[in-house]
Amino acid sequence: MLQYLIILLDDTSVSYCHYDNISTKKKLIPLETLKLGIRFAMMENLNIQFIYPSYELPERWKKEIESIDHSKIKPMSIAFKTDGKDELCLDMADVAVISNWELPTDVVNIPLVIRTNKDSFFKHYSELVPLLQLAPRINVILTDEETFTDSDFDKYKKALADLSQEVENLYTQGKIVQLNLLTDRIILTEMNNCGAGDTNLTLAPNGKLYICPAFYYENAEDCVGDLEYGLNINNKQLYRLNHAPICRNCDAYQCKRCVWLNRMTTLEVNTPSHEQCVVAHMERNASRELLENIRKHGMFLPDREICELTYLDPFEEKEKWQH
Repeated sequence: MLQYLIILLDDTSVSYCHYDNISTKKKLIPLETLKLGIRFAMMENLNIQFIYPSYELPERWKKEIESIDHSKIKPMSIAFKTDGKDELCLDMADVAVISNWELPTDVVNIPLVIRTNKDSFFKHYSELVPLLQLAPRINVILTDEETFTDSDFDKYKKALADLSQEVENLYTQGKIVQLNLLTDRIILTEMNNCGAGDTNLTLAPNGKLYICPAFYYENAEDCVGDLEYGLNINNKQLYRLNHAPICRNCDAYQCKRCVWLNRMTTLEVNTPSHEQCVVAHMERNASRELLENIRKHGMFLPDREICELTYLDPFEEKEKWQH
């Protein structure tokens, strides 16, 4: 069931997920389209997430945005606004997106998304350690997950182990941190995927609806409706977890289960690639070890258990799936 409407405010709106947005030509969403999008969300009882470009919006657009409850996702360069007295104002982002590892060095009181390719991650992941104490939450998004090799998997396992040790140290000091690669699976009791095409849709500046921003930027003709005539998602059941034969039998609950990556790598929106599954299970296993290590220092989430697995790709266990 739909719960969220993602509104791209410009063709140059920041990417906050796996897809790249290479568009450099500004195309601000028309004010009337913005109003209709907000009305659509109100009629469907949807929460709105506005995705910002890196420039200041006109005042009329700002006024319309503030007419409804919402969340703002902004690039780091404009995420924080002051009133001239170094005090944060209402136009501050709810989530800030960081690229190129340009990390803040002072306390930030909003969640951060760090988009990085694998090579940059392997080079810079240690820089996340001080940042864990500065931000309430950090989401790391690997933008080229589908290109992982066996060598990359080995590097990723080491990186997760190193970060896990640092997170454990912080927990023993009484500091609760959130890093999606390690702590999400400890907390979750069911799948918490991105939900594109199922729980959320995207409205683009052209007034059309898309499964997610990646589908728009890849092919603007690949829409699933518009604000005038409504939705028309072909085989919409395929975007639901219960129609994903691999994922519905999986307990890597923190996996984003990116349907865009699925389609790109396997040609099926409900079937993940080998690489996506292995990365998710390496994170899951690292979370299991982190949970066990934290418990050596005292009682911690006694009702949570992550069982040991003998595989990294659940497709290897397909004979055991329950139908």
